[in-house]
Formats: sequence, C-alpha cells, structure tokens
Amino acid sequence: MTLFDISVAYGIGTPGWPGDTAYECGWAWAMRDGASVNVGRVTTSWHVGTHADAPLHVLPDGAPSESLPLAAFAGPVTVLDATDTGATGQLERPWLSEALTGHVPERLLLRTGRSVASGHFPDAWPTLSADAVGWLVSGGIQLLGVDAPSVDARTATDLHVHRTLFAGGACVLENLRLDGVPDGAYLLSAYPVLVVGADAAPVRAVLKAVPR
Repeated sequence: MTLFDISVAYGIGTPGWPGDTAYECGWAWAMRDGASVNVGRVTTSWHVGTHADAPLHVLPDGAPSESLPLAAFAGPVTVLDATDTGATGQLERPWLSEALTGHVPERLLLRTGRSVASGHFPDAWPTLSADAVGWLVSGGIQLLGVDAPSVDARTATDLHVHRTLFAGGACVLENLRLDGVPDGAYLLSAYPVLVVGADAAPVRAVLKAVPR
C-alpha cells in the first residue's frame, strides 16, 4: 500500500500568511521544572499548516469549522499539475476541462508548485478563473484543494473562489504538500480536527494510491 502524506506541519518555522499569528509552542507544565508530567500549549493561526477553511473565514455569518461535512474530505480524488501556468497565471475553464477530459471530479487537488512546504511564503500562485471555478461547482465538485496558501490570489480582496465554492456546497483545503505526488487518481483522507467556532481547522491529509 502506497501512502503519500501531503500535509504541511503546524510547526515552528512553518511560514504563515504575512502579518498572521505564527505558530509558537511552549510548556504549561514541564517535568524539568518539577512537574509530574509535560503539558504543552500552542499559539497559532489555523491557517499556518494544512487546513480546511470554513465558510466563516470569508462570510461574516458563515458556518464555523465544526459544521464542515466530513464526507467531502474522504474518498476518490484527482491530483492535477498546474505548475506550467506561471506564478501569476490564471487557470481558465478550457485548460481545466481539457486536463480533466471534460469531467468534474468529486475532489480535485491542484499542484501549483508554490507551497509553504518549500520553507518560504510564495509571492504569488496561479488560481482558478471565475469561469473555471463556476464550471467545477456546476459539475458538483465536493472539495478543491491546493498546495498554495489559498485558493484565491494573494492580493485578492473579494475572495471569489472561496465564496463560489462555499455557495455551491464545496469545501476547501489549503497548504498541501504535493511535490513528488504524480498526477492521477487517489483515495483521500483529510478530516478536519473538531475545533468549535473557528474559521478553519487543521488537517492531516493523506493520499492512498489506487491500484491500476
């Protein structure tokens, strides 16, 4: 059985969105200080490592993280390379439709090559055009994941891709690590941690190769 861990860790030094809360880890109790056990504490933004955005992230009255539907985060998934579009390229519907042979998958993971897994926060990354994301939603996509920090552009303020996906009932995974994962069909397991009232939740994302 071939498994690919496609997660980016919540860890010290993991690049976060500029200006957001960085990950920090310390001890509430420490055995070296005389405590009977070690008990850790963390301070972090939910958006540092691999995570699932909730509608609350972009909508004032959107559903929080505990409302994310588990079924969207496990099952058949297609990994698709989008690195040839350039750092700021837009992924248009004709390209996407051709790459997917006209079929909208239940779940789609896009490799842009601009991941924080490199140790650096990228300046830019390719994103789906409004027509392309609309085509995915009309075709019934349940989940869109990207290795980039966001499904929207770094400079976006309207967060159109997020909003279109959420309006269509689809879910969002961000900060994946897809280098070394060949294009093709897999089984995905990427359940969000059950945190309450948050705008996103950490995920441990794993792909299982499908026998050909």
